[in-house]
Amino acid sequence: MTAPRLPLDRRRLLATLCIAAGAVPASATSQNSQKRRRPADAVPLTYATRPEALRWAEDVATRRDLPPGWTRDTIGQAVYLSNVPRLMLPPARGTAKNWRVYRGRFIDPLRIRAGARFWQRNRAALARAHDEFGVPPEIVVGIVGVETIYGQNMGSFRVLDALATLSFDFPPQHPRATARQAFFQDELEQYLSLCQRTGMDPQQPLGSYAGAMGMPQFMPSSWARYAIDFDGDGRIDLWGSESDVIGSVANYFKGYGWQPGLPTHYPVQLSPDADLDTLLAPDILPSFRPARFAELGARLSAPGQAHEGPLALIELQNGNPAVPGNTPSYVAGTENFYVVTRYNWSSYYAMAVIELGQEVAAALGS
Repeated sequence: MTAPRLPLDRRRLLATLCIAAGAVPASATSQNSQKRRRPADAVPLTYATRPEALRWAEDVATRRDLPPGWTRDTIGQAVYLSNVPRLMLPPARGTAKNWRVYRGRFIDPLRIRAGARFWQRNRAALARAHDEFGVPPEIVVGIVGVETIYGQNMGSFRVLDALATLSFDFPPQHPRATARQAFFQDELEQYLSLCQRTGMDPQQPLGSYAGAMGMPQFMPSSWARYAIDFDGDGRIDLWGSESDVIGSVANYFKGYGWQPGLPTHYPVQLSPDADLDTLLAPDILPSFRPARFAELGARLSAPGQAHEGPLALIELQNGNPAVPGNTPSYVAGTENFYVVTRYNWSSYYAMAVIELGQEVAAALGS
């Protein structure tokens, strides 16, 4: 007589208990379930099967004077990463931004301690970068801390695969899909050129899901324009040389117009009748002189009133403004604040960089 089958939930419970007791190897169970779940993932999908990608490689070889066979083979070995397109999609509409939550992700004891060690190890390089490029140490330290926790998290995606995926399979539902796909194709082209010029194996480097590399997370175009050999060893290493990282980040900011001695922002208070629509219309682009700020209801501190250049009203939301205590935060951003946003086009990112650098400096007593 056949024994009656237990209900499904009982069978699952018994299986769990057996695994816990050692009757069934858990690894075998998980391996079997993985085989059932992802049979299609056993063989990676490479771009060797995509004629349009190989034609693109041939065009790049002609434009950049790269070896055609090498370029075609390199693109052909790039692997499609199915999770990367999803990571590029913006958050769902209606998601309230929250500066306090965002700040907490990047300004914490772990980063501050790591930043203090980084600063102490590299005092001479940071001081030299300040002298040569005009960029204060706290800005450089803030960037490297926010980007990779001073090299602790530089990304686990193969750069070639990430750039190829976003070049040929950028998500079409993205609101700026055409422009963004063109951007990543240019970055992939820059990457191939960089590898050919420096002798770097394009199959080896790991980075972010967007193809950013090293401690400062430079995209290939930024590497080509701004990365420098700051330690004088004859090569540029943004993964292992902290001096090269410091010099390159400072050079990046100088290239985008950093003004030595200019603050990044000033405190501001809004009057009850402030014209927020006008003040926020230019977004983060400095557009108002201090006198105009005052006319529109934005009250500046004395240093802000003495500022000679344009300013932008920076709004940092703190969640749903209808909830008590969630009033947005505001600062008056200068042209140097705008330069920080050229690293990542976000006022939240810029403030995290600035405030992390300040916290590390305070921890050191600098």
